[in-house]
Amino acid sequence: MTQSPAIFGEVLFDCFEDGSRVLGGAPFNVAWHLQAFGCRPLLISRVGDDPMGKLIRETMLQWGMSAAGLQIDSSYASGEVEVTLKSGQPSFNIVEDRAYDHINAAAVPPLDASLIYHGTLALRNPESAAALNHLLQSSQTPVFMDVNLRPPWWNFEQTVKLLGRAKWVKVNDAELDILVEGSATQTRKAELLMERHGLSWLVVTRGKQGAISLDNAGNLLEAKPAADTPVVDTVGAGDAFASVCILGLQKDWPHGLILERAQQFAAVLVGTRGATLNDPNPYAALLAEWR
Repeated sequence: MTQSPAIFGEVLFDCFEDGSRVLGGAPFNVAWHLQAFGCRPLLISRVGDDPMGKLIRETMLQWGMSAAGLQIDSSYASGEVEVTLKSGQPSFNIVEDRAYDHINAAAVPPLDASLIYHGTLALRNPESAAALNHLLQSSQTPVFMDVNLRPPWWNFEQTVKLLGRAKWVKVNDAELDILVEGSATQTRKAELLMERHGLSWLVVTRGKQGAISLDNAGNLLEAKPAADTPVVDTVGAGDAFASVCILGLQKDWPHGLILERAQQFAAVLVGTRGATLNDPNPYAALLAEWR
């Protein structure tokens, strides 16, 4: 596989009450990690023609990322999530009708991608949903879907249709319970999701309990974090996990090794504040160890 995954979806700022802003969005986080791990991701997204949009582009370029898939919108502002804290617990308002809701299919550059990654949030608007649909229909590129359900910004029918087009899927345990209702065990629910959608590989992340994966040959694997893993915050842990799953698929690592290394990187990330690392050294250290 050429290591040039296409990463489709939102890039946005988490905006806090004290005026601070943190750059994020699951697809952006995944692309950021993949860049640091030596892949050449193409982030396909859209930002406003505004100071936030300019900062997003500049930050990407400084990290070495391509901005060829980053569309500029003169009508809609860059993505924002308003974060409010009550008794230390955050609540989120994902602001509606932002630039990433209007990704234009005609403005997507020609792709020579090794895989296409997407979630569900950026598909809440028909325009971006149509852009992803165009991308999937015009290419035989295999799809890695990171389900990432963000109530109320998803619908069951659309999600099920996209699962049917994916080769590899990552869900968390809560999302698995939503997608496969009933009282079956977690493993049985994973088997049912695999069977219903003809998946090659399914990863279920389970927070402190680690992760399990199931492949289409029926192999069940498990990875657990070390008991003494320090946790500063868990924001973006799932995106970190997904990025190493994609890296491992690119490098043809066995599924068990992918799971173990994805868990290892997620443990590094939860030990720091925020969803990405601004220092390339931890990525380089992991790559050296993994070689």
